[in-house]
Amino acid sequence: MKPDMKLIKKIDISLIILVLLICAYGVVVISSAALNHRLGAGTFVTSQIRSIVMGFVAMGVTVTINYKTLKRLALPIYIISNLLLILVLVAGTGAEEWGANRWIRFGGFGFQPADFVKLGLIICLAKMADDYRDYLDSPGVLLRIAMFMALPLGLIMMQPDLGTSIIIMAFTFGILYMAGLKYRYIFGALGAGLLSLPVLWNFLEGYQKNRILIFLNPEMDPMGDGYQIIQSKRAVGAGMLRGQGLYQGTQSQYGFLPERHTDFIFSVIAEELGFVGVTVLMLLFFVLLVKCIMIAVNAKDYFGMYLVIGVVFMLAFHIIINVGMTIGLFPVTGKPLPFISHGGTFMLTNFIAIGLVLNVNMRRDLINF
Repeated sequence: MKPDMKLIKKIDISLIILVLLICAYGVVVISSAALNHRLGAGTFVTSQIRSIVMGFVAMGVTVTINYKTLKRLALPIYIISNLLLILVLVAGTGAEEWGANRWIRFGGFGFQPADFVKLGLIICLAKMADDYRDYLDSPGVLLRIAMFMALPLGLIMMQPDLGTSIIIMAFTFGILYMAGLKYRYIFGALGAGLLSLPVLWNFLEGYQKNRILIFLNPEMDPMGDGYQIIQSKRAVGAGMLRGQGLYQGTQSQYGFLPERHTDFIFSVIAEELGFVGVTVLMLLFFVLLVKCIMIAVNAKDYFGMYLVIGVVFMLAFHIIINVGMTIGLFPVTGKPLPFISHGGTFMLTNFIAIGLVLNVNMRRDLINF
């Protein structure tokens, strides 16, 4: 396939540079977080750079496919997404390390299907929102969308993976709101959710209940399940304005902070680079999200706009949940920080998500005959 040079010239280079800057920030912090790891910092830095390169290639492939083609493939994408989630329930691994079977492994290769499923559901929801845009407030349409989302959400909850379920619900409401869903339905759903919490509590796994209780009072088990959040809050507080210095954080370098190169990498940033380092990172994320929102606003069609909005909500809630859990505002859910935390599957899906955004932006001026 010969590349269309007119389209290539429309690629938003500034958005790509911004993403790579955030990735570079992450690589530097990972080199510090894993400095005293038994496998050595080089192992994780090399792995992260490899993931970034793979993600960049995947992003490049994504922009070559007209995003309207994805709209036509929404149903097969939905079916494949659910089949992957079923495969996790049948042959998933990870319970011994993380308390839940969320990984599929083939020999030495493993991936987390839920990360790819999030992108698949964004595509499917964007199509449904576009198709039913003029009838979105119809109870029948809302029921159809709810039933459509119930299957993948139920399969994810069965893993169980509460964090991913929250993020899926977040971008679902985001896409539907942009499509014109009225406030009364949004607040009604939130109210129903709050009223159902006592019932949902009985369906949570033991470790999930414990996470919530520990979130409310980490000191009830300071050397057990409360240890992570206590050490994380200590690390964040110790950073103060300028931090203790890269490679010099007490909690991170002496091994007091668990999962410091993945879920709790924000704590390392706060401890070693302080408020200044955190502010720089948050500004980079803010600019990234604003650029994506502007691309959504200027999209050629509604499907493209909903697609980008779904990506914005997905990235935003990953950031909010990750930062929130490290400072004690949310229970520990195991959600990593986009483009910063170590992890191959997550990095790959984030780059594909940015590829979708670039895709919509590149084709905003095209005229179809």
